[in-house]
Amino acid sequence: MTKITVSPNNQITTGDGSFKGWGTSLCWWANRVGGSEKLIRDAADLFFDKEKGLGLNIMRYNIGGGDDPSHNHIERTDSMMPGFLEKDKETGELKWNYEADKRQLDVLSACCKASGDDAYVEAFSNSPPYFMCVSGCSSGHRNPNCNNLRKDSVKDFAEYLAHVTDYIQREKGIKISSLAPMNEPYSNYWYKNSPKQEGCHVSPGKRQSELLVAVKKAMRKYGLDSTDLTASDETNARRAAKAFSALSAEALSVIDRVSTHTYERATPKIGALCRKTGIDLWMTETDWSSESGENAGEMAPAIWLAEKIIEDMYILQPSAWVIWQIVASYISQSGYLGRKDMASMFDLNKGYWGCAVAEMDREEYILTQKYYAFGQFSRYIRPGMKIILTDKRSLCAYDEKEEKLIIVAVNPKATDSQAVFVLENLPPFSDVTAIRTSGDIKEGEHWAKVDCQNLNGSILTASLKGNSVTTFILTK
Repeated sequence: MTKITVSPNNQITTGDGSFKGWGTSLCWWANRVGGSEKLIRDAADLFFDKEKGLGLNIMRYNIGGGDDPSHNHIERTDSMMPGFLEKDKETGELKWNYEADKRQLDVLSACCKASGDDAYVEAFSNSPPYFMCVSGCSSGHRNPNCNNLRKDSVKDFAEYLAHVTDYIQREKGIKISSLAPMNEPYSNYWYKNSPKQEGCHVSPGKRQSELLVAVKKAMRKYGLDSTDLTASDETNARRAAKAFSALSAEALSVIDRVSTHTYERATPKIGALCRKTGIDLWMTETDWSSESGENAGEMAPAIWLAEKIIEDMYILQPSAWVIWQIVASYISQSGYLGRKDMASMFDLNKGYWGCAVAEMDREEYILTQKYYAFGQFSRYIRPGMKIILTDKRSLCAYDEKEEKLIIVAVNPKATDSQAVFVLENLPPFSDVTAIRTSGDIKEGEHWAKVDCQNLNGSILTASLKGNSVTTFILTK
């Protein structure tokens, strides 16, 4: 039996102490599914509607740079992102093409509507347009350790990002709440003619600082005063702390938030730095083809995701948590733009990226236990709640307005276990509901209402099924 104390004294105080929500990048899956009205509608319902689906509210929209049209090195069917600014090869004339990214914008619009008042859109960039790059390629420099944004194009790139952000707000009626001009800039993953994606190395310190200052000036020019500027979306928390510490005083004065990814185990320094300086911190990207649990079958990737969420919240103490791509794989016999997709479904018992698969020919999504495990958090821990840290097997949130307590508990063992939650400095609760995900997609539990708990005053005793994720909802 495990005894766990739940107390508001242990709540996350990052930012204003209020949880901002859960989300996903739209890059690159929205670019792939955006040609189907049915897949767009279903994406909005399954991923952003809080009654029908996950209830995500954060959308990270990718402002594509756009590669040289003569290049043909991207092998994925989803990551050839179009840019808004096109250059005539003969005349050198630049022309805006606002229809270039229609597919992703259509998905963004539908998902915003499904999310309702909670919708939060962040625009972010993986690379400048190819003609602003040293290598002439939006996938990176010839040397992945070198800066690919041309020194004479910093202001032009800042103008590009502000212009597109303004266009989306003004012409599409979609509020852009924040803008992130860099993606994993400290990394050396990005190189010319990469088969995977756009990317741009921007060295920490002087180069990152001058870009942030230039972007803020461009934002002010366009009147984007209500749009936050974020830095620097590094690949892990260790690099995020180094990049943040290397920013100039001027750059620090213009940023509104720090974001980090967690593609290695999170470290606490960046969270401590943000809380010390009073700046907000988000975890804006992570996932992996990993597994956890004991002989967990299809729950193995789901247990891994649940444990990852809890670990990131426990170590970083961010005010938002965003998965990389909610859809990361596609099934199609013909592929797209000469590229190939999967011919059939992968083994759900093994690790995979994303939480759903797009079956392009049938125009439907295949949901997984990883999807339902994510929903055990996102459907019940809502924006505005206070996150309470407990132990490394559970995550809690308190809704002060509704006087409601949420407890999400993970059991990664093959056998059932019992947990006792001791509620301290909280109002008395009279009712508790348990929702659980376990088993496989065909015959298992998917947000199933179960009876596995007993509430006696300030003591909640819960039986946790083996290889499961359970959410307890306590109300007055």
